[in-house]
Amino acid sequence: MAGEPAASMKVEPGAGLKIPRHIGVIMDGNGRWARQRGKRRTEGHVEGVKSLRGLVEHCVTYGVPCLTVFSFSSENWSRPSDEVSFIFNLLRRFVASDLQRLIRNNVRVRIIGSRVGLEPSLVKLIDDVEAKTQANTGLTLVVAFNYGSKAEIVAAARHLAEEVAAGRLSPDDIDEQRLGDALYTAGLPDPDVIIRTSGEQRLSNFLLWQAAYAEFVFVDEHWPDFDEASFVRVLETYTQRDRRFGGIGADAR
Repeated sequence: MAGEPAASMKVEPGAGLKIPRHIGVIMDGNGRWARQRGKRRTEGHVEGVKSLRGLVEHCVTYGVPCLTVFSFSSENWSRPSDEVSFIFNLLRRFVASDLQRLIRNNVRVRIIGSRVGLEPSLVKLIDDVEAKTQANTGLTLVVAFNYGSKAEIVAAARHLAEEVAAGRLSPDDIDEQRLGDALYTAGLPDPDVIIRTSGEQRLSNFLLWQAAYAEFVFVDEHWPDFDEASFVRVLETYTQRDRRFGGIGADAR
Protein backbone atom coordinates (compact mmCIF):
# COMPACT_ATOMS: atom_id res chain seq x y z
CA MET A 1 0.00 0.00 0.00
CA ALA A 2 1.26 3.47 -0.92
CA GLY A 3 2.58 5.41 2.02
CA GLU A 4 3.17 2.29 4.16
CA PRO A 5 6.06 2.94 6.57
CA ALA A 6 9.27 1.28 5.42
CA ALA A 7 9.80 -0.14 8.89
CA SER A 8 6.71 -2.32 8.52
CA MET A 9 7.88 -3.96 5.30
CA LYS A 10 8.98 -7.58 5.75
CA VAL A 11 12.55 -8.29 4.68
CA GLU A 12 13.30 -11.92 3.91
CA PRO A 13 16.30 -13.42 5.71
CA GLY A 14 19.32 -13.43 3.44
CA ALA A 15 17.93 -10.75 1.10
CA GLY A 16 20.76 -9.58 -1.17
CA LEU A 17 23.01 -12.49 -0.18
CA LYS A 18 24.10 -15.44 -2.28
CA ILE A 19 23.04 -18.57 -0.46
CA PRO A 20 25.44 -21.51 -0.82
CA ARG A 21 24.00 -24.84 -1.87
CA HIS A 22 26.27 -26.60 0.59
CA ILE A 23 28.16 -25.29 3.62
CA GLY A 24 30.84 -27.32 5.38
CA VAL A 25 31.87 -26.42 8.92
CA ILE A 26 34.91 -27.41 10.96
CA MET A 27 33.60 -26.68 14.46
CA ASP A 28 36.86 -25.79 16.20
CA GLY A 29 37.65 -24.21 19.55
CA ASN A 30 35.39 -25.82 22.16
CA GLY A 31 38.32 -26.63 24.41
CA ARG A 32 39.93 -23.20 24.04
CA TRP A 33 36.59 -21.51 24.71
CA ALA A 34 36.30 -23.47 27.96
CA ARG A 35 39.93 -22.89 29.00
CA GLN A 36 39.62 -19.11 28.56
CA ARG A 37 36.69 -19.17 31.00
CA GLY A 38 38.27 -21.48 33.53
CA LYS A 39 35.86 -24.28 32.64
CA ARG A 40 36.37 -27.95 31.84
CA ARG A 41 36.79 -28.93 28.19
CA THR A 42 33.58 -30.93 28.37
CA GLU A 43 31.66 -27.73 29.13
CA GLY A 44 32.97 -26.33 25.88
CA HIS A 45 31.56 -29.32 24.02
CA VAL A 46 28.15 -28.75 25.65
CA GLU A 47 28.16 -25.12 24.48
CA GLY A 48 29.33 -26.28 21.06
CA VAL A 49 26.20 -28.42 20.69
CA LYS A 50 24.10 -25.32 21.38
CA SER A 51 25.93 -23.51 18.56
CA LEU A 52 25.30 -26.46 16.26
CA ARG A 53 21.61 -26.36 17.08
CA GLY A 54 21.59 -22.64 16.25
CA LEU A 55 23.47 -23.17 12.97
CA VAL A 56 20.93 -25.76 11.82
CA GLU A 57 18.15 -23.27 12.54
CA HIS A 58 19.99 -20.52 10.63
CA CYS A 59 20.43 -22.78 7.60
CA VAL A 60 16.72 -23.61 7.64
CA THR A 61 15.79 -19.93 7.97
CA TYR A 62 18.14 -18.70 5.23
CA GLY A 63 17.36 -21.55 2.85
CA VAL A 64 20.68 -23.39 2.75
CA PRO A 65 19.99 -26.80 1.13
CA CYS A 66 22.90 -28.76 2.65
CA LEU A 67 25.09 -28.45 5.74
CA THR A 68 27.98 -30.75 6.64
CA VAL A 69 29.55 -30.48 10.09
CA PHE A 70 32.76 -32.12 11.28
CA SER A 71 31.76 -33.50 14.67
CA PHE A 72 34.38 -36.19 15.39
CA SER A 73 37.37 -37.07 13.25
CA SER A 74 39.05 -40.44 13.01
CA GLU A 75 42.09 -38.73 14.57
CA ASN A 76 40.11 -37.64 17.65
CA TRP A 77 40.47 -41.13 19.12
CA SER A 78 43.85 -39.95 20.43
CA ARG A 79 42.10 -37.63 22.90
CA PRO A 80 41.66 -38.72 26.54
CA SER A 81 39.19 -41.61 26.76
CA ASP A 82 36.90 -39.78 29.18
CA GLU A 83 36.57 -36.88 26.74
CA VAL A 84 35.81 -39.27 23.85
CA SER A 85 33.14 -40.99 25.94
CA PHE A 86 31.65 -37.61 26.85
CA ILE A 87 31.46 -36.59 23.18
CA PHE A 88 29.73 -39.86 22.28
CA ASN A 89 27.21 -39.43 25.09
CA LEU A 90 26.68 -35.83 24.00
CA LEU A 91 25.82 -37.09 20.51
CA ARG A 92 23.29 -39.48 22.01
CA ARG A 93 21.68 -36.70 24.03
CA PHE A 94 21.62 -34.36 21.03
CA VAL A 95 19.78 -36.94 18.92
CA ALA A 96 17.36 -37.79 21.73
CA SER A 97 16.49 -34.15 22.42
CA ASP A 98 16.53 -32.80 18.87
CA LEU A 99 15.19 -35.60 16.68
CA GLN A 100 11.57 -34.46 16.82
CA ARG A 101 12.61 -30.85 16.18
CA LEU A 102 14.59 -31.95 13.12
CA ILE A 103 11.61 -33.91 11.83
CA ARG A 104 9.27 -30.93 12.36
CA ASN A 105 11.71 -28.69 10.46
CA ASN A 106 11.83 -31.19 7.55
CA VAL A 107 15.57 -31.82 8.10
CA ARG A 108 17.09 -34.97 6.69
CA VAL A 109 20.09 -36.34 8.60
CA ARG A 110 22.96 -38.29 7.04
CA ILE A 111 25.88 -39.46 9.14
CA ILE A 112 29.08 -40.13 7.23
CA GLY A 113 32.26 -41.85 8.37
CA SER A 114 33.41 -45.30 9.34
CA ARG A 115 31.13 -47.31 11.60
CA VAL A 116 33.72 -50.04 12.12
CA GLY A 117 34.56 -50.35 15.80
CA LEU A 118 31.69 -48.19 17.06
CA GLU A 119 29.54 -49.50 19.89
CA PRO A 120 26.48 -51.38 18.53
CA SER A 121 24.16 -49.04 20.45
CA LEU A 122 25.75 -46.04 18.73
CA VAL A 123 25.45 -47.65 15.29
CA LYS A 124 21.78 -48.36 16.04
CA LEU A 125 21.27 -44.72 17.03
CA ILE A 126 22.86 -43.57 13.76
CA ASP A 127 20.72 -45.94 11.70
CA ASP A 128 17.61 -44.85 13.59
CA VAL A 129 18.03 -41.10 13.06
CA GLU A 130 18.78 -41.60 9.37
CA ALA A 131 15.73 -43.84 8.90
CA LYS A 132 13.37 -41.50 10.74
CA THR A 133 14.43 -38.45 8.70
CA GLN A 134 15.10 -40.00 5.28
CA ALA A 135 11.78 -38.84 3.79
CA ASN A 136 12.36 -35.20 4.75
CA THR A 137 12.93 -32.81 1.87
CA GLY A 138 14.31 -29.66 3.51
CA LEU A 139 17.83 -29.08 4.79
CA THR A 140 20.15 -32.08 4.51
CA LEU A 141 22.26 -32.16 7.68
CA VAL A 142 25.36 -34.27 7.15
CA VAL A 143 27.26 -35.17 10.32
CA ALA A 144 30.84 -36.29 9.71
CA PHE A 145 31.40 -38.66 12.63
CA ASN A 146 34.44 -40.92 13.02
CA TYR A 147 35.35 -39.40 9.66
CA GLY A 148 38.62 -38.83 7.85
CA SER A 149 38.75 -37.70 4.24
CA LYS A 150 41.89 -39.64 3.31
CA ALA A 151 40.30 -42.85 4.60
CA GLU A 152 37.13 -42.00 2.68
CA ILE A 153 39.07 -41.64 -0.59
CA VAL A 154 41.00 -44.88 0.08
CA ALA A 155 37.72 -46.74 0.73
CA ALA A 156 36.29 -45.38 -2.53
CA ALA A 157 39.40 -46.43 -4.46
CA ARG A 158 39.29 -49.89 -2.87
CA HIS A 159 35.62 -50.27 -3.85
CA LEU A 160 36.37 -49.35 -7.46
CA ALA A 161 39.35 -51.75 -7.52
CA GLU A 162 37.08 -54.54 -6.28
CA GLU A 163 34.57 -53.75 -9.02
CA VAL A 164 37.33 -53.96 -11.63
CA ALA A 165 38.68 -57.22 -10.18
CA ALA A 166 35.17 -58.71 -10.30
CA GLY A 167 34.80 -57.74 -13.95
CA ARG A 168 31.91 -55.36 -13.26
CA LEU A 169 33.87 -52.26 -14.18
CA SER A 170 36.55 -51.38 -16.71
CA PRO A 171 39.53 -49.28 -15.55
CA ASP A 172 38.77 -46.93 -18.44
CA ASP A 173 35.38 -46.20 -16.89
CA ILE A 174 36.91 -44.74 -13.74
CA ASP A 175 36.71 -40.96 -13.83
CA GLU A 176 36.05 -38.13 -11.37
CA GLN A 177 32.31 -38.74 -11.43
CA ARG A 178 32.70 -42.45 -10.74
CA LEU A 179 35.06 -41.86 -7.83
CA GLY A 180 32.83 -39.10 -6.45
CA ASP A 181 29.89 -41.48 -6.54
CA ALA A 182 31.88 -43.91 -4.37
CA LEU A 183 32.42 -41.35 -1.60
CA TYR A 184 30.24 -40.98 1.50
CA THR A 185 28.81 -37.75 0.07
CA ALA A 186 27.49 -39.33 -3.16
CA GLY A 187 24.43 -37.50 -4.41
CA LEU A 188 25.24 -34.25 -2.60
CA PRO A 189 26.61 -31.08 -4.20
CA ASP A 190 30.21 -30.24 -3.40
CA PRO A 191 30.52 -27.56 -0.69
CA ASP A 192 30.46 -23.99 -1.94
CA VAL A 193 31.98 -22.66 1.25
CA ILE A 194 33.86 -24.22 4.15
CA ILE A 195 33.94 -22.42 7.48
CA ARG A 196 36.53 -23.02 10.18
CA THR A 197 36.23 -21.31 13.53
CA SER A 198 38.80 -20.45 16.21
CA GLY A 199 41.29 -18.80 13.86
CA GLU A 200 42.85 -22.00 12.52
CA GLN A 201 43.44 -22.13 8.76
CA ARG A 202 43.61 -25.73 7.60
CA LEU A 203 41.22 -28.47 6.46
CA SER A 204 42.38 -31.13 8.94
CA ASN A 205 41.37 -34.04 6.71
CA PHE A 206 37.84 -32.73 6.06
CA LEU A 207 36.18 -33.14 2.63
CA LEU A 208 39.50 -33.00 0.77
CA TRP A 209 38.07 -34.24 -2.55
CA GLN A 210 34.81 -32.35 -2.28
CA ALA A 211 36.46 -29.03 -1.34
CA ALA A 212 38.41 -28.67 -4.61
CA TYR A 213 36.58 -25.42 -5.51
CA ALA A 214 35.12 -24.44 -2.15
CA GLU A 215 35.56 -20.94 -0.79
CA PHE A 216 37.31 -20.98 2.59
CA VAL A 217 36.17 -18.62 5.32
CA PHE A 218 38.19 -18.62 8.54
CA VAL A 219 36.67 -16.83 11.52
CA ASP A 220 38.28 -15.93 14.82
CA GLU A 221 35.36 -16.88 17.08
CA HIS A 222 35.62 -20.16 18.94
CA TRP A 223 32.81 -22.49 17.92
CA PRO A 224 30.61 -21.88 21.01
CA ASP A 225 30.59 -18.16 20.13
CA PHE A 226 29.50 -18.70 16.51
CA ASP A 227 26.02 -17.15 16.27
CA GLU A 228 23.67 -15.74 13.67
CA ALA A 229 25.75 -12.56 13.28
CA SER A 230 28.80 -14.73 12.56
CA PHE A 231 26.77 -16.76 10.07
CA VAL A 232 25.58 -13.65 8.23
CA ARG A 233 29.15 -12.32 8.02
CA VAL A 234 30.18 -15.58 6.37
CA LEU A 235 27.33 -15.23 3.85
CA GLU A 236 28.41 -11.64 3.16
CA THR A 237 31.98 -12.78 2.57
CA TYR A 238 30.80 -15.57 0.28
CA THR A 239 28.58 -13.15 -1.66
CA GLN A 240 31.61 -10.97 -2.41
CA ARG A 241 33.77 -13.83 -3.71
CA ASP A 242 34.30 -14.16 -7.48
CA ARG A 243 34.02 -17.89 -8.12
CA ARG A 244 35.74 -18.71 -11.43
CA PHE A 245 36.23 -22.51 -11.18
CA GLY A 246 39.47 -22.21 -13.14
CA GLY A 247 37.99 -19.84 -15.70
CA ILE A 248 38.22 -16.08 -16.20
CA GLY A 249 36.36 -13.71 -13.93
CA ALA A 250 33.75 -11.28 -15.18
CA ASP A 251 36.05 -8.31 -14.54
CA ALA A 252 39.04 -9.77 -16.40
CA ARG A 253 40.47 -7.71 -19.24
